[in-house]
Formats: sequence, C-alpha cells, structure tokens
Amino acid sequence: MGSVLAGFGFCFALIVAIGAQNAFVLRQGLRREHVVPVVATCAAADAVLIAAGIAGLGAVLANAPAIVTAVRWGGALFLLGYAALAVRRVLRPAALSPLDRPPATLRATLLACLAFTFLNPHVYLDTVMLLGAVAHHYPDPWAFGAGAATASLVWFSGLGLGARRLTPLLAHPAAWRVVDGAIATIMVTLAVSLAAG
Repeated sequence: MGSVLAGFGFCFALIVAIGAQNAFVLRQGLRREHVVPVVATCAAADAVLIAAGIAGLGAVLANAPAIVTAVRWGGALFLLGYAALAVRRVLRPAALSPLDRPPATLRATLLACLAFTFLNPHVYLDTVMLLGAVAHHYPDPWAFGAGAATASLVWFSGLGLGARRLTPLLAHPAAWRVVDGAIATIMVTLAVSLAAG
C-alpha cells in the first residue's frame, strides 16, 4: 500500500503543473465538449506511459536522443499552431461562446488530445524516464505505477468534469477571450521552452 500511495503522490505532484494537456482538458471541460472521452484518453495514455517507464522504455529513450529531439521540435510546432488558433478566437470574440458554434468532432478532439499527450517531450522525461526510475526505488514498482495511474485519472476527471462549475462565469465572449488568451500564452511559452531545449 505504501508503494501505491507514493506513486499517487509523486504523479499528482508532476501532473498538477499547468501545461498544454491540462489547458486542453480544462477548455474541453469548460465547453462541455467530449469531456469523458478526453479524460479517458488522457488517463489511459498516462497509464500506458507509466507502464512503459516501469518496463524500461526510459532507458531506451536515454540512449536515443534523436527521437527526443524530433518529438521536441514536433511538439513545439504543434503548440505554436494551437496557440495561433487560440489567438484567432481571441481576435474574433463572436466565435468564443461555446453556444455560438457547433462542437468539434469527437475524432478531431481525440486526435488533438493524443497530440497534446505524445508530442510533449516532458511526458517522456517526467512520466516515462523519471517516474519509471523512481518506481524501481520501491518494493513493488508496479504498485507504484498503479498509484501513479490512479492519480492521473483523479486529476483529469476533476479538471475536465469540475470545469463545468465555472461555466456561469464564462457565459460572455469576453470571458472566453481571457481563457483563450491564457491558453495561447501557455502554448507559446511551452513551445519556446521546447525549442530552446
């Protein structure tokens, strides 16, 4: 049980920082758009990455810097593209209210979700390499991983499903302008940090 709790706490500390994936899940939650599939996809992807780290993928990636570099540049370009879309929404406030436009398709939403997850080099550094290495310092690394995967599920569920409580505050286009402005800022900042290495 100690390994499970340690994994839960360690993963929760890593995942709470506002990043591209969290901003995406929050926005989906605020729009009430495909929230459960997005939360399930994020949690399942984290579980796979955690298991891969414990199984030894982190050691493989440590010896293949070209792969990490390719993911880093691809992730930076993807984040800049998403930032550009957020800026466009800021500049066109008529399109900001979730009630003023149809939702994105489930397929497009899940593809974006997967891109935010797997084009982020930090997920490989934090979830695969760091968490995978730390897990082996506990008597039962797989129990540590189960705790970490549970923390991911709890976090994304709370973020995505809890965001709807903020909906009354975001009933006006001006409020969405602030949200999308913050998202654009986060995406650009992360893209620049990725590109800088």
